[in-house]
Amino acid sequence: MSKHETFTAPETIETVALSDLYLSEINPRQHVADEGIALLVESLVACGLIQNLSGLRDADGKVGIVAGGRRLRALNIAVTERADLAQVPVKITDNPFVAEQWANAENTAREELEPVDEVRAYGKMAAKSLSVAKISQAFGVTEAHVRRRLALAGLPEPVLDALKDGEISLGNAKAMTVSDDAEKILEVLDLLKSHRHYGEYDVKRFLKAKAVTASTRIAQFVGREAYEAKGGTVTADLFAQNSQTYFNDPDILDTLFVEKLEAEAEVLREAEGWAWAKVTDDSFPLPREMKAEFGAEQTDVIEGTLSEEQAGRYDELAELAESEVLDEEGQAELDALQKILDGDYQAEQKALAGVMVYVDSDGDVRALRGLILPDQQAEAVEAGFIDAPEQPAVYVATTSTISTSLPEKSPYSQVFVDDMKAIRLAAVQTALLDKPDYLLSLFAFAASPAPGSFYELFGFGYDGSQRNQPEIDDQFTLDPRLGGERDDAAEEAYQVFRDMDDLSKVDAFKAFRDLGKKVRNGEITTFLARRFKYQDAEFMSEIEADIGADIRSIWTPSAENCFKRIKGELLEGIYMNLLGLQADSDKFRAFSKSKKGEKDESLHKLFNDPDHREALNLTAEQKTRIDAWVPDCF
Repeated sequence: MSKHETFTAPETIETVALSDLYLSEINPRQHVADEGIALLVESLVACGLIQNLSGLRDADGKVGIVAGGRRLRALNIAVTERADLAQVPVKITDNPFVAEQWANAENTAREELEPVDEVRAYGKMAAKSLSVAKISQAFGVTEAHVRRRLALAGLPEPVLDALKDGEISLGNAKAMTVSDDAEKILEVLDLLKSHRHYGEYDVKRFLKAKAVTASTRIAQFVGREAYEAKGGTVTADLFAQNSQTYFNDPDILDTLFVEKLEAEAEVLREAEGWAWAKVTDDSFPLPREMKAEFGAEQTDVIEGTLSEEQAGRYDELAELAESEVLDEEGQAELDALQKILDGDYQAEQKALAGVMVYVDSDGDVRALRGLILPDQQAEAVEAGFIDAPEQPAVYVATTSTISTSLPEKSPYSQVFVDDMKAIRLAAVQTALLDKPDYLLSLFAFAASPAPGSFYELFGFGYDGSQRNQPEIDDQFTLDPRLGGERDDAAEEAYQVFRDMDDLSKVDAFKAFRDLGKKVRNGEITTFLARRFKYQDAEFMSEIEADIGADIRSIWTPSAENCFKRIKGELLEGIYMNLLGLQADSDKFRAFSKSKKGEKDESLHKLFNDPDHREALNLTAEQKTRIDAWVPDCF
């Protein structure tokens, strides 16, 4: 019989008196810092022993601790405050070979705690007023990790119990931390137990149906400080990729948005001398939209001219700028001369015109200037500021805004339409990435006189690219080459060019050429595709058809990005058409009588829940309609 065969129980977990434990000589952690032990003592007093010790039983029946030396030292101190620590659970072996394996494991990696045990341990320590820094030091983890675990510790106990028992995933538990409402959280917990296919997105949607994220333009413009000063509350999503914050009171946010924007508009009107200033919640209003909605015509700036002396100086400064040797003072002088050339609106124009003030997708205040409303257009035509309209329409002024019966008001909000336009543009740009020859033809067409002097197909220069990402980017994927999040492969490819930035221009250009024509052509294609701009309806449709652009290839309708933003009666029409239902059918009647939130959820599952689609036993025709559907808001 060999030595190892004499042991009948290689390892067991036993409760052993602390007095019968000692530090084994094979324990790798013979020396540790006193500060670390002190913090661990606080953890043991607050939480008890969470991880068992591991030891080798000797001939005298005592146990030498081979893994858990720090805990053993801390236990001998903590027992003076907690008498129950005098009896300790220990994983024990009689086999020296096994004990040495445990000791080696202790030296290379710490055994992972069960997430729920770790969460509760951190929560107990925080309840004892231990700081995040102390908890992180005691457990040897980052402070960010501790904050996330403490967020989980704040969830209702039934949630932690469900996580411990495997009834919900850790991801779903993390998603619940976006809410402080225990009652709602428990409602969602019950929902998760009965609908196991719900994921983190669904949890956040249930808990934060009305909340607005801090990254939206409205929240950025208003600012957290002003929002909270009016009583608004926020919740942090510590588990989001970039630590997202939710503004929980959209009504407060909307009120502050309008108040601040109107104040900004009045300041701008007074500072620049316009006849009027109005505001819109549109993030990118266009002159043609102002004409369609308000009957407004836009007058152009009057370009300036330079004296002979100024023109000579301009050429001199421009040459220095081109050679990259123009100093700061010279650049300021050049900018001033350029401003004269660019021109400005004159006082006579401003007396008849106004500005539409808005907040762009980055949360910055912008203005569409030089808009002349119908009442002032006859005078503007006489002054030569605008051309006479071909078919003037009758517009009716109200006390609050300008309205017209033509065209009929869209059932979709302008913010939603803006998001869909951004998605549509992204879909076209994505398709253009795979159609370099077609893209070059578009560019050549734009460079020629063919499209007309003022027709823009591409945007160049600073801020030339149009917005191609929706504010609500749920279920939306953008190619990294067009501004989407870079994966490892895209980041690696981008790094190649970034490394060239450290070289001289000569060496960088040589290195770039060495990459070959394929890379060169790819960069040209990417550059032009990203700068392609949204076109008028007819031309945009033609381009989409030519290149096979498909909105649904990068975007899937969901409750968050679509259905919650559409009125209930419109949802009824969508549901009826997708499933080919009659108005008097039982299925449609049931849908039409349901609450708005239930309608949102039903349509969401129709597009995103395979189990739900299967349960409906959809026909091939119904599936085709669903897979191709996009809002008719363009």
